Amino acid sequence: MRGKIRVYGMTLSSVGLLILRLVVGLVFSMHGGQKLLARGIPSVASALDQLGMTPPDLWAVVLVIAELGGGLALILGVFTRFAALTLGISMVVAIASLLWARGFFLPGYEFALTLLGGSLTLAFTGPGRFAVDHYLGLEP
Repeated sequence: MRGKIRVYGMTLSSVGLLILRLVVGLVFSMHGGQKLLARGIPSVASALDQLGMTPPDLWAVVLVIAELGGGLALILGVFTRFAALTLGISMVVAIASLLWARGFFLPGYEFALTLLGGSLTLAFTGPGRFAVDHYLGLEP
């Protein structure tokens, strides 16, 4: 194939997508796990309530499922595009509802913007060759 660098029969773009999936998936799954296990759903719901999100209990559960489940899905490369799009949407909400007013640099939106970029990249490109989606024939 023209334009693709191959090393030992695999394209480096597939390795790059694997690395991106692992890193972004790890960050999201750790944040979702922290919300579930360390902070707890009621604490997350309280924070969302202060942001004006109603009903906060529902959105807390949705957020934890998106981050923990979506992060694990990215790591495995299963339903990658859906998981990545869901996580991207959660980053848009975080930026718009909380982080934008804080400015670019931490504690502003720079980290969320980075995760948004990684998520949207995976949503548009797919998981690459080293993913459950590929082995199930869901992705090329």
